[in-house]
Amino acid sequence: MRYITTPIYYVNDVPHLGHAYTTIIADTLARFYRLQGHETLLLTGTDEHGQKIEQAAKARNFTPKQYADKISSEFKKLWDEFEISYDIYARTTDSRHIEFVKDLFLKMWKKGDIYKDKYEGYYCISCESFFTKTQLKDENTCPDCGKKTELLEEESYFFRLSKYQDAILKWYEEADPILPKNKKTELINFVQSGLKDLSITRTSFDWGIKLPDEIKDNKHIIYVWLDALFIYVSSLDFLNQGKNAKFWPAHLLLVGKDILRFHAVYFPAFLMSAHLALPRFIGAHGWWTKEGEKMSKSKGNVIKPKDIADAYGLDAFRYFLLREVPFGNDGDFSETMLINRINSELNNEFGNLLSRIVGMSSKYSNGIILNEGILENFKTEFDVVQKHLEDSIIFLENLQPNRYLEELFKALAVANLSITKYEPWNLIKKGEVKKANALIGLCANILAKVSLLLSPTLPKSTAKVAESLNFKIDTKNYQALILEKQLLNFKVNAQEALFTKIEKPLLAQEAPLQQEQKIKIDDFAKIEIKVAMVKACENIQGSKKLLKFQLELDNGELRQVLSGIAEYYKADELIGKQVCVITNLKKAKIFGYESDGMILTAQSGDDCVLIGPKELVLNGSLIS
Repeated sequence: MRYITTPIYYVNDVPHLGHAYTTIIADTLARFYRLQGHETLLLTGTDEHGQKIEQAAKARNFTPKQYADKISSEFKKLWDEFEISYDIYARTTDSRHIEFVKDLFLKMWKKGDIYKDKYEGYYCISCESFFTKTQLKDENTCPDCGKKTELLEEESYFFRLSKYQDAILKWYEEADPILPKNKKTELINFVQSGLKDLSITRTSFDWGIKLPDEIKDNKHIIYVWLDALFIYVSSLDFLNQGKNAKFWPAHLLLVGKDILRFHAVYFPAFLMSAHLALPRFIGAHGWWTKEGEKMSKSKGNVIKPKDIADAYGLDAFRYFLLREVPFGNDGDFSETMLINRINSELNNEFGNLLSRIVGMSSKYSNGIILNEGILENFKTEFDVVQKHLEDSIIFLENLQPNRYLEELFKALAVANLSITKYEPWNLIKKGEVKKANALIGLCANILAKVSLLLSPTLPKSTAKVAESLNFKIDTKNYQALILEKQLLNFKVNAQEALFTKIEKPLLAQEAPLQQEQKIKIDDFAKIEIKVAMVKACENIQGSKKLLKFQLELDNGELRQVLSGIAEYYKADELIGKQVCVITNLKKAKIFGYESDGMILTAQSGDDCVLIGPKELVLNGSLIS
């Protein structure tokens, strides 16, 4: 069984790109596990209590419940429009959840893990968290979000978090539950620095779950994080041992890195106190920025997920988010990079392969594709593809969706390169009809196998492939094609193009056409171009195009610059060469890395050539 959860999203604002990213990863995993034949449950929903919601509702002349209803419905509507295959849409205002939280609070109180005392600390309303003076930034600002905190002193109930410090560290070591692995070190350091008992009630506002009646202290509201974290359990109707209770413990809790501590430190301690099993994995992803900057309304750079999906198609949007950035790293949204992914990968590698198969089979064999002669003629290619498929499964199961997609497109590349290498049209001319048809059979089977494994990410596009090749994307064919390495016969139907080439941005405002395109010398003078020597150069994992350079300028200054020339140059061959680089560009975030400049190149037909001095000159020499 596989139980996958997204965070329950806080209803202080409408869904953004980060919400979509988490949910699409979760949906992809749920679809993948269902394809494998696992009984699978996917939960998403909204977190609706707390002072921040109370204040947001008041500012808009809503009651907190009215405001929560409004924003929660916007999340649910978006996930429905995105065809997210969730099984449970959970809300912390649901009566079943409220009953469950009160029951758990009472059990922990009776056990002695909750006690009453006074609390003084700096409270951040935005993060719903208290901090000590030493944890704050300058001017008493929150270390997490940078907003002003308030010094509060109030009566509070405390949870004995310190009691579970050793047990949490033991869990990290024995269960190894944190993904990606480098996040575990951060958590270990945090826990080893000493866990303090946690304030878990508030009296300064009303919008939340009251304490159980048995405690007889109804001025207290249960801390929003203790409330919210138990939604993953309460939604399974765990209290009444409903039919979904068997799904606990969760296989994977997916969260953003900013809330990892709550899920991987506080929640395990709460679960231990309540004698409930701990989740198998907790996966924390990075944030999304736009052109290196955090998205915010004040900057006017917020990207709405539906705008992207409407403009470029839902499958392309899903593919870009999962392919663009390694899980755990921050991602930078670029419309240019999205278009490049669509054109070079989805259109050229994936969509065009289907078109070539349909065209060749229609021309040479009346649309009938047989598996005869594939292994006799193309065993090497078949084995290479099978290794890519097996690796893709391992990467996805280890929460590396970018590597999973990379392996599948390597398999597609084998098919496309085989057509170029063996030229079935020439085989036909030479009378080698059986070998030509075997090649088409190889390519069709590669496409079918890849489409099976791509279907969790690209459900619409792969369904079109299955329709065109007349096979089903289901668990039976997963067993046959992927696990048993079988080869199928196909009866091909014509199909509309899976993707079309994008000629210009569909979201960004285009610059108005101008009659006069010439610039003045003053404009050129603003550009600073210098000569730099390549001191180090390496490929970037997960990118076919990008190289990461360390460039030496004058006075030994080193600059990190990214350039999309990996298809034209080998990284190690560039070390020691001099190149020309624009040095006064605004820094950019590309593929999760900072790039401080632009290396100059010239496009020569299908080739790309680095621009550099003919003779060796001093590093940092200015070009004018």
